[in-house]
Amino acid sequence: MKMKKLIAASALCALAIATAACGGKKQAAKSSGGAWKPEKDIHVIVAYKAGSGTDTGARVLCKDAEKIIGKTLIVDNKPGADGKIGWTELAKAKPDGYTIGFINLPTFTTLALQKGSAFTEKSIVPICNHLTETSVVVVKADSKWKTLKDLVADAKANPGKLKASTNGVKASNHTAAQLLAKSAKFEYNAVPYGGTADQLLALRQGEVDFTCAKVADVEPLISGNNPAVRILGVFSEKRLDSLKDVPTLGELGYYNKWYGSARAIVAPKGTPDNVIKYYTDTFKKVMTDEQTIRDHKNSGLSLDYRDNKQLGELIQQQLEFCRDVVSKLYDK
Repeated sequence: MKMKKLIAASALCALAIATAACGGKKQAAKSSGGAWKPEKDIHVIVAYKAGSGTDTGARVLCKDAEKIIGKTLIVDNKPGADGKIGWTELAKAKPDGYTIGFINLPTFTTLALQKGSAFTEKSIVPICNHLTETSVVVVKADSKWKTLKDLVADAKANPGKLKASTNGVKASNHTAAQLLAKSAKFEYNAVPYGGTADQLLALRQGEVDFTCAKVADVEPLISGNNPAVRILGVFSEKRLDSLKDVPTLGELGYYNKWYGSARAIVAPKGTPDNVIKYYTDTFKKVMTDEQTIRDHKNSGLSLDYRDNKQLGELIQQQLEFCRDVVSKLYDK
């Protein structure tokens, strides 16, 4: 009996030692960058209000991503101050993999370069790019301006009288309006609103004369039998397949390069490499899934997956664009 108890005790000791050893190995693997997978729901910060273009795209992607991730992706709208409120909160979030968020380029880089900004490009870690969208010039569907040439001619004849809604001072759509005005050599009055949804509403309500937005933002407003707006021009080097009848600005003698916005997914600074790898690989699977592709196409969204390294390069390019081009657009 004593011998059996001794054997049993030895077996328990051996089991305890083995268990401790396994636990130590798991802990070591985790601390040294082993595979990571979320064990609870994930918060996704969107720096714009619900119903905005960024919010719409984020919700489409998050819904499809949940099927692969197996957890709920909770979209947290943190609108205000042209995106500063949401991006400040994202930059300060705990870097544990359970808070990620969307940034918009070049708005994010423009704000990050401002003196005294609460965040910089170093405040975040790239995960992947989600969408790339071309900017367009828009008026009301019943506007007297049938062409962009007409609008420009009127603006030149009445310096500073035409009003354009923007998504905030020096934000992406404000920059688009500046690119148009500077290249076409006219003056206008920029009126900042809380975001793209608000600026488009202002246009539809007749508060302003024209605006600049992204194709996906205006897609719902140009479809159907009673479109609310009319697109007069696109910021592209060639006509878009979806808007073959709409001229590029370059065709008309104005800004002749592509301009638009990239919407990308990032994490707070300090997020471990294995967490970034998980999200980069997982979102690639999501964005190459046939159902996800269909969902985005049906929503008028242009998928443009780029991994974390490619997104990092894009952010650097946008920083240069903001320093070399955008800064000069606002010089008096």
